[in-house]
Formats: sequence, C-alpha cells, structure tokens
Amino acid sequence: MNERVPDFNNLRADMVRYQLAGRGIFDSRVLEAMDRVPRERFIPEHLAGEAYEDYPLPIGWGQTISQPYIVALMAQALQLEGRERVLDIGTGSGYAAAVLASLALEVFSIERIPELAEQARRNLERAGFSQVHVRCGDGTLGWPEAAPFDGICVAAGAPAVPETLKQQLAVGGRLIIPVGSEHSVQRLVCITRRTDADFEREDFGDVRFVPLLGEQGWS
Repeated sequence: MNERVPDFNNLRADMVRYQLAGRGIFDSRVLEAMDRVPRERFIPEHLAGEAYEDYPLPIGWGQTISQPYIVALMAQALQLEGRERVLDIGTGSGYAAAVLASLALEVFSIERIPELAEQARRNLERAGFSQVHVRCGDGTLGWPEAAPFDGICVAAGAPAVPETLKQQLAVGGRLIIPVGSEHSVQRLVCITRRTDADFEREDFGDVRFVPLLGEQGWS
C-alpha cells in the first residue's frame, strides 16, 4: 500500500493561520510569502511530512532549518516593501532566502558549508527563486561588493553584532540577528541604521540558534 501524500497546501495554510497569524505575525506580505514558499522542498525528503510543524528540523552537517514562526518574525522585522536588496547570512537549505526573495527585489545569501551552499542553490533553482544569489564564505564579513543592503538577516547566534555587517547596512536599513554570550541562548535584536554613525536597537526576545562562526563571530 502506498503511503498517503500529505496535502502540503492545506498544511501550509494551517501553519500561516495558527502558527503565524495566531501568534502575532501581522504583516500581510510576510503571511503571503510564508503561504507561497513550499517549505517541504527545503528539507530532507524523509522529513517532508514534518515540514509545517512548529519546530526546527535538521538539514545535515549539524545545521537546522528554523521553525516557521522565527523565519516569519525575522522577515517581518525587516519591514520589506518589495524594492529592497537583502543580505541573508546562513543560507542553510535556502528556505529563509526564498521567503526573503518573495518580499524583496534581490537576495544575496552566504553559507559557510560548501555542501549546504550547493544544496541551497539547487533547492532555490527548483523552486523558481532566480533572484537569490548564493555563495560559500564567511558570513560575518558580509558581501562588500554588493553592499549597501536595505536589510540583513542573520540565521545564527553571534557573541555581538558584527561591525562589518553594520557598516554594510544602508541608512534606513534594518539588521536582524540573534546575539548572546552563550552558544545556545540568544536575544533576537534588530539594528536600524538612522545615519552613517547612528544605530538604533530593538529587542525581540529569547531565541536559540546555532552559533555564527567566522572572523567576527564565534571561532
């Protein structure tokens, strides 16, 4: 007997309704993006049935895909309107980059693990997100030749906000990043660049991310 194939469209709609809108995600563009991006295409095939559950999932090489609520919360914090160029740090499987690409004009995404970077390229291409550029490298150093960015999204916990990323942020741009003195627990903070030298900080509460490794992250 063949296993029943999950109805991913209904599961995705329920995820948006209960996990996101039901818990305070209010940006209609973010809700639409989360309803549009097929999360099941960005996780290992044997976990597809769990694609829309309210928890992170392993994607190999010691990395995870964040729970849908956290992806939506970070995307909402960037306040994207559709014309922006966004830097995504920690591509992973490419899911968050796909959500950001549904909200912005262009996305530049950096992944430090070569195998994951290549897998993300394939996932994004198959899902039709040609406006995402992926490269392998040290995300803490950003993508200087493509800067400045209107939004920067960092999907790994840093001991402090990398100064290089702050300097690659356009005036008026927003940087969302988990920050904490421990590997396992961080505070999700949003940095808004008001002027060349003036930055404003907002706190979104406790989160748990894998550590941000690199020159301006954890060693």
